[in-house]
Amino acid sequence: MPKLTRTDLHALRGASSEHHHHHHMPADEGCYAGDAREEVDRMRRNVLVGMGMLPLAGMVLNPTKQAWALSNQVSMREDGRYRYIRSNAIPDHATGSFPNRKNPNSIKAQSLEFRLPLNPTKGGRFSSIDHMSFGVAVNGVPFDPFTAEFWQRDRQSGWRYEAISPTVDLGLDQNNAHVQPDGTYHYHGLPKGLIKSWSPDQHSIRIGFAADGFPIYAMFGYSDPNNPASPVVAVRSSWRVKAGTRPSGPGGTYDGTFGEDFEFVPGLGDLDEANGRETVTPEYPRGTYAYFVTESFPFVPRMLAGMPDRSFAKGPGGMGPGGQAGGPGSGPGGAPDQGRRPAPGGGFPGQRPKFGPPPR
Repeated sequence: MPKLTRTDLHALRGASSEHHHHHHMPADEGCYAGDAREEVDRMRRNVLVGMGMLPLAGMVLNPTKQAWALSNQVSMREDGRYRYIRSNAIPDHATGSFPNRKNPNSIKAQSLEFRLPLNPTKGGRFSSIDHMSFGVAVNGVPFDPFTAEFWQRDRQSGWRYEAISPTVDLGLDQNNAHVQPDGTYHYHGLPKGLIKSWSPDQHSIRIGFAADGFPIYAMFGYSDPNNPASPVVAVRSSWRVKAGTRPSGPGGTYDGTFGEDFEFVPGLGDLDEANGRETVTPEYPRGTYAYFVTESFPFVPRMLAGMPDRSFAKGPGGMGPGGQAGGPGSGPGGAPDQGRRPAPGGGFPGQRPKFGPPPR
């Protein structure tokens, strides 16, 4: 998985600076519907190809399978208590080629609507998002960190495969994203295509909202979270791969193949267990709790500090990567099958039901 460098960020910033000079629409408010971006998209695609982040063959041979051939539609409104985000989940940036060998699904327009509190509050403890999307990006694409793939297709095994893994290939593209069986494109990690106006010397812009309403940022924050004049750094997760071997299930050395391979170590990095912290940001000069998408585990946060809205709930189901019933280990490039072929019926990252109007 290619790592995003400061040089890459400068290149992407330069590719879109002219566009942003003429259009003063705030990038963090998701106002992308109807934008005429042909020239900017062309420049950004050239930059991505030059960086090796976008396969040229996919652009030439499969242009109709790229998400930029479809129209991104996203809108936001507020009613005094809530922020509502409507989206067709089509990204406003280049994607990998879908379907591919490890992801058999084509990107399709959706009809999603999310509701978030305008004034979120933290609870007494973090809560898991196991059956929910973590949040939504400003371009309307969901953040879904978990997969629905388990060791030997057994949800009760306690060993869930990671989408960003040293051993399992689930067909992610350069945005750490792939496609659910219903056609929903979604992020498992840092969405590099969202980088339009960033500078590595500036705090990340707000790239989305979590299901509890708190903002989501990417990578770069202030070294002193209370001082906007402090240097900008790549904030660090406080999770790490455990030492030793797995006591059950797949066995073997902890290596990051499974989410259970990681442990939280308070104070190891800059962020808490939910990959967030209290901080001032450009959008919140008086401070807020904020989540960060990082280049190391958990990538996209797996926990929430506040109460999630039920509009982010998702359903189980789906099919194995590559269209095979076996899931990881049954197809080329998968994880070892540990001695027996998994039974059909497991889950690819959860198939999402259509969202109706948000609850009132």
